[in-house]
Amino acid sequence: MTNTGSHKKILNTKNLNELVIKIQKQINQEKDLSPALKASLELLIFVVAMMAERLGINSKNSSTPPSADPNREKKPRKQTGRKAGGQNGHTGKTLVQIENPDVVENISLDHGSLPAGKYRDGGYVARQIFDIDIRTVVTEYRAQVLINEYGKRFVAPFPAGVSGPTQYGAGVKVNSVYMSIQQLIPYNRIEDHFLDQMNISVSAGSIFNFNQDAYNRLETFEEWVRNRLIRSSLIHADETGINIGSKRLWLHSASNLKYTLYYPHEKRGQIAMDEMGVLPAFQGILCHDHWKPYFGYASLHALCNAHHLRELERALEKDGQQWAKRMQDLLMEINKAVDTAGGMLDPPDAKAFKDRYRTLLNDADQECPPPDETKRKGKRGRIARSKSRNLLERLRDFEDDVLRFMTVKEVPFSNNLAENDVRMTKVQQKISGCFRSHAGAEIFCRVGGYLSTCRKHGVSASEALRLLFTYRLPGFVEIEQANPPEC
Repeated sequence: MTNTGSHKKILNTKNLNELVIKIQKQINQEKDLSPALKASLELLIFVVAMMAERLGINSKNSSTPPSADPNREKKPRKQTGRKAGGQNGHTGKTLVQIENPDVVENISLDHGSLPAGKYRDGGYVARQIFDIDIRTVVTEYRAQVLINEYGKRFVAPFPAGVSGPTQYGAGVKVNSVYMSIQQLIPYNRIEDHFLDQMNISVSAGSIFNFNQDAYNRLETFEEWVRNRLIRSSLIHADETGINIGSKRLWLHSASNLKYTLYYPHEKRGQIAMDEMGVLPAFQGILCHDHWKPYFGYASLHALCNAHHLRELERALEKDGQQWAKRMQDLLMEINKAVDTAGGMLDPPDAKAFKDRYRTLLNDADQECPPPDETKRKGKRGRIARSKSRNLLERLRDFEDDVLRFMTVKEVPFSNNLAENDVRMTKVQQKISGCFRSHAGAEIFCRVGGYLSTCRKHGVSASEALRLLFTYRLPGFVEIEQANPPEC
């Protein structure tokens, strides 16, 4: 039992690296080992080190999602001492009676059950029931036909969009696209929904066509969003893996508090970003998680400190770096001070925090020193560094980008907005497994970006789709078109 505990301690601290180095030296000192045996031992040491490195990795010290945490436990909510239910100042959701109900049922008193006497009308007491009535409504348009004395027929024009003897209406399309793109429901379950709830037979092909129709209608809107993002002062960028068939691709996002744009591509780096068409022309502040291709764009950058906190947690847990804990505390202290100050610190306060930041990293050099240049085996290349050392140097080299949230009001502490914008894509991948075609991914991105942008402007997904399929634009588009942003 003691040995097991000792091994666990070794595997979870920086002692593992020291142990690997010690064993490697012992192997090198053994002159009688055959080259094959020596290579095998070195391979085993490497594999053990790699496996040990993965032990203890979770969502708190890496980019691993919380759902992948082993033995994940839900933390109990902290006791606040308040009574259960809505609190003072909370906007309630209680039903409120309306003035013009759809159906009125009058209930009369049974006069035979009343005691003898004279009565006068005292009005009524109203109670309302809010319910839904899911039913199919078939509208038939009958265009008048007139024939003149020469036998020529004249037919009254049908309304826009009424083009065939039978077709699905806007309500069916709205409902279908809403379930497919917004609620991420697979096609076969949408088919079941229409057949079971409304007795309408809608095929998977029709559902795809509805999505394709929405995609085509949004071409101009997507270009409008692209231009608004280019002209904005701040953009959040992120990318996440998606599966199209059995092939790994990437979904790129560019967004801010008002607009969202998605773009699927085979590549993760600069080629995809160029083709997306936003970052090459953008000159504002780009917030991201330090993916190197982003540094080829924008004039200023802001790095995600939520990522830094997780990397610092890993440095503390896996490498025993105590400076990492102090840096975590300092970053969170700065963030709290920024919130208290209303989003931006005064220059003297910002300078004081920056001095503390630099002092902490200078002290960290003693605990996590750079590699010994005298042990270089060649003249070219960079000597390998530990993950903790790489993090330390990154925090130092990109100091301005790490702390930009401290001095620029619109820059947030983290890149969580971008991560939230791509989260539904991960949910879609979990539910449906993959996109069947690149066209399906393109449809999901364009329509999803439209719905996300509408939500950021207070327009619900159902209303946004209803406007789309009735050839109208959301009100915020018309308002902003009349008031274009300054370049």
